[in-house]
Amino acid sequence: MAPSAATPEQWLHTFEAVVRARDFAAGRTLFADDAVAFGTWARAVAGLDNIVREQWENVWPRIRDFRFETDARVRIAGESAWIAGGWLTEVTGPDGRPFIRPGRGTFVLERREGRWLAVHSHFSLLPSQSETAHGRLPGNAASR
Repeated sequence: MAPSAATPEQWLHTFEAVVRARDFAAGRTLFADDAVAFGTWARAVAGLDNIVREQWENVWPRIRDFRFETDARVRIAGESAWIAGGWLTEVTGPDGRPFIRPGRGTFVLERREGRWLAVHSHFSLLPSQSETAHGRLPGNAASR
Protein backbone atom coordinates (compact mmCIF):
# COMPACT_ATOMS: atom_id res chain seq x y z
CA MET A 1 0.00 0.00 0.00
CA ALA A 2 1.26 3.48 -0.86
CA PRO A 3 2.22 5.69 2.08
CA SER A 4 -0.18 8.49 2.93
CA ALA A 5 0.80 11.75 1.23
CA ALA A 6 0.53 14.78 3.51
CA THR A 7 0.95 17.27 0.65
CA PRO A 8 0.11 17.28 -3.07
CA GLU A 9 3.87 17.31 -3.79
CA GLN A 10 4.28 14.12 -1.76
CA TRP A 11 1.27 12.67 -3.55
CA LEU A 12 2.98 13.30 -6.90
CA HIS A 13 6.26 11.68 -5.78
CA THR A 14 4.32 8.68 -4.50
CA PHE A 15 2.41 8.41 -7.80
CA GLU A 16 5.68 8.48 -9.76
CA ALA A 17 7.07 5.68 -7.58
CA VAL A 18 4.01 3.43 -7.95
CA VAL A 19 4.02 3.88 -11.74
CA ARG A 20 7.74 2.97 -11.88
CA ALA A 21 7.06 -0.08 -9.69
CA ARG A 22 3.97 -0.99 -11.77
CA ASP A 23 2.16 -1.30 -8.43
CA PHE A 24 -1.49 -1.04 -9.45
CA ALA A 25 -2.74 -1.74 -5.91
CA ALA A 26 -0.72 1.15 -4.47
CA GLY A 27 -1.80 3.40 -7.34
CA ARG A 28 -5.44 2.69 -6.51
CA THR A 29 -4.91 4.10 -2.99
CA LEU A 30 -4.04 7.48 -4.54
CA PHE A 31 -7.26 7.85 -6.56
CA ALA A 32 -10.91 8.26 -5.63
CA ASP A 33 -13.25 5.49 -6.76
CA ASP A 34 -15.26 8.07 -8.73
CA ALA A 35 -12.25 9.58 -10.54
CA VAL A 36 -12.38 10.51 -14.23
CA ALA A 37 -9.35 10.30 -16.52
CA PHE A 38 -8.19 11.18 -20.01
CA GLY A 39 -5.06 9.38 -21.12
CA THR A 40 -2.51 8.64 -23.77
CA TRP A 41 -4.13 5.22 -24.27
CA ALA A 42 -7.71 5.59 -23.05
CA ARG A 43 -9.78 8.36 -24.55
CA ALA A 44 -11.94 9.08 -21.49
CA VAL A 45 -12.81 6.80 -18.60
CA ALA A 46 -14.89 7.17 -15.47
CA GLY A 47 -14.38 5.14 -12.31
CA LEU A 48 -11.16 3.83 -10.85
CA ASP A 49 -11.67 0.24 -12.02
CA ASN A 50 -11.98 1.48 -15.60
CA ILE A 51 -8.97 3.80 -15.26
CA VAL A 52 -6.81 0.90 -14.08
CA ARG A 53 -8.05 -1.49 -16.77
CA GLU A 54 -8.22 0.89 -19.74
CA GLN A 55 -5.24 3.20 -19.08
CA TRP A 56 -2.79 1.99 -16.45
CA GLU A 57 -2.69 -1.71 -17.43
CA ASN A 58 -2.06 -0.72 -21.04
CA VAL A 59 0.65 1.87 -20.32
CA TRP A 60 2.59 1.12 -17.15
CA PRO A 61 3.99 -2.26 -18.35
CA ARG A 62 5.30 -0.53 -21.53
CA ILE A 63 7.22 2.35 -19.90
CA ARG A 64 10.29 2.79 -17.73
CA ASP A 65 11.59 5.53 -15.42
CA PHE A 66 8.37 7.59 -15.34
CA ARG A 67 8.83 10.97 -13.69
CA PHE A 68 7.41 14.48 -13.68
CA GLU A 69 9.80 17.28 -14.48
CA THR A 70 10.97 19.35 -11.51
CA ASP A 71 9.06 22.46 -12.60
CA ALA A 72 5.62 20.88 -12.16
CA ARG A 73 3.18 23.43 -10.72
CA VAL A 74 1.13 22.72 -7.61
CA ARG A 75 -1.69 24.90 -6.32
CA ILE A 76 -3.83 24.32 -3.23
CA ALA A 77 -7.19 25.93 -2.45
CA GLY A 78 -8.71 24.59 0.75
CA GLU A 79 -9.57 20.93 0.29
CA SER A 80 -8.70 20.94 -3.42
CA ALA A 81 -5.42 21.07 -5.30
CA TRP A 82 -4.13 20.73 -8.83
CA ILE A 83 -0.82 19.60 -10.25
CA ALA A 84 0.30 20.30 -13.83
CA GLY A 85 3.61 19.66 -15.51
CA GLY A 86 5.67 17.86 -18.06
CA TRP A 87 6.61 14.22 -17.63
CA LEU A 88 9.27 11.97 -19.12
CA THR A 89 9.43 8.24 -19.57
CA GLU A 90 11.53 5.76 -21.49
CA VAL A 91 9.77 3.62 -24.10
CA THR A 92 10.86 1.21 -26.80
CA GLY A 93 10.53 2.40 -30.38
CA PRO A 94 9.43 0.34 -33.39
CA ASP A 95 13.11 -0.35 -34.10
CA GLY A 96 13.52 -1.94 -30.66
CA ARG A 97 15.66 0.88 -29.30
CA PRO A 98 14.75 2.84 -26.18
CA PHE A 99 14.03 6.55 -26.33
CA ILE A 100 12.71 9.22 -23.98
CA ARG A 101 9.09 10.20 -24.60
CA PRO A 102 7.89 13.49 -23.09
CA GLY A 103 4.33 14.45 -22.33
CA ARG A 104 2.12 16.60 -20.13
CA GLY A 105 -0.07 15.70 -17.19
CA THR A 106 -2.61 17.30 -14.90
CA PHE A 107 -4.19 16.04 -11.69
CA VAL A 108 -7.06 17.44 -9.68
CA LEU A 109 -6.89 16.32 -6.05
CA GLU A 110 -9.42 16.50 -3.23
CA ARG A 111 -8.72 15.96 0.44
CA ARG A 112 -11.11 13.24 1.52
CA GLU A 113 -11.05 11.87 5.07
CA GLY A 114 -7.67 13.55 5.61
CA ARG A 115 -6.02 12.09 2.47
CA TRP A 116 -5.27 13.66 -0.91
CA LEU A 117 -6.95 11.65 -3.66
CA ALA A 118 -6.97 12.26 -7.40
CA VAL A 119 -10.47 12.86 -8.76
CA HIS A 120 -9.23 13.66 -12.26
CA SER A 121 -6.11 13.01 -14.31
CA HIS A 122 -5.25 13.98 -17.86
CA PHE A 123 -2.16 12.71 -19.67
CA SER A 124 -1.19 13.70 -23.21
CA LEU A 125 1.79 13.50 -25.50
CA LEU A 126 3.50 16.70 -26.59
CA PRO A 127 2.14 18.48 -29.70
CA SER A 128 5.40 17.71 -31.52
CA GLN A 129 4.48 14.02 -31.33
CA SER A 130 0.98 14.75 -32.58
CA GLU A 131 2.30 16.37 -35.79
CA THR A 132 3.53 13.04 -37.13
CA ALA A 133 0.23 11.41 -36.25
CA HIS A 134 -1.94 14.13 -37.80
CA GLY A 135 0.21 15.24 -40.73
CA ARG A 136 -0.31 18.44 -42.67
CA LEU A 137 -3.34 19.58 -44.57
CA PRO A 138 -2.67 20.53 -48.21
CA GLY A 139 -2.98 24.26 -48.80
CA ASN A 140 -3.30 25.13 -45.10
CA ALA A 141 -1.10 28.16 -44.41
CA ALA A 142 -1.00 27.34 -40.68
CA SER A 143 0.67 24.00 -41.41
CA ARG A 144 3.54 25.41 -43.48
